[in-house]
Amino acid sequence: IADLGSRLNVALAQKVQELARYRSDFFGRLRQVLGNRSDIRVVGDRFVFQSEVFFDAGAAGVNPAGRGELDKLAAALVTLDKEIPGDISWILRVDGHTDKRPLSGAGQFKTNWELSSARAISVVEYLVSKGVPPQRLAATGFGEFQPLELGDTDEALRRNRRIELKLTER
Repeated sequence: IADLGSRLNVALAQKVQELARYRSDFFGRLRQVLGNRSDIRVVGDRFVFQSEVFFDAGAAGVNPAGRGELDKLAAALVTLDKEIPGDISWILRVDGHTDKRPLSGAGQFKTNWELSSARAISVVEYLVSKGVPPQRLAATGFGEFQPLELGDTDEALRRNRRIELKLTER
C-alpha cells in the first residue's frame, strides 16, 4: 500500500508539472495576443481584466469591445485544449469581482454578488459560443468580498471591478 501511494504521488506530481508547463505556454501566448494594455494585468497566476474591458457599468452582457477581446481568448483556449493531453484535468476559472458600492436596486441585480456572478457566467457562455468546451470552464462570483484595494478612491474602486482568469487543475 505504501508503494502504491508513493507511485500515485509521483504520477500526480508529474501531471501537475505538465499542467504548469501548459499554463506557462498559455499565459505566454495570451500575453502576445492581448498585447500591453493597461486595463489587462498579469497578477501571479491570473490574468486580470478591468470590468470596463467587457461590460458597461452595472451590466452583465458582454459589450462589443469585450467580445473582440474574448474572441482572442477563445482562440487561445481552443488551441490549448487540443494541445493538453486528455488525462490532464484542467479548467479556466473565470472570477467576477465588483467594488463595494451598493447597487441602486433599480437595476436587474439586487447585490454585487449577483452582478459579479452574472458577469462571470456571461464570459463563460461567450467562450462556449466560440468553441471552448464547457467542461473546461467554471464561473465564480465574489462580489465585493475580495478587493485588491481597500480604499474609497475612484481608482481603488475601479481596480476592484474586474474579471480574473486562472488556468488551474479541476
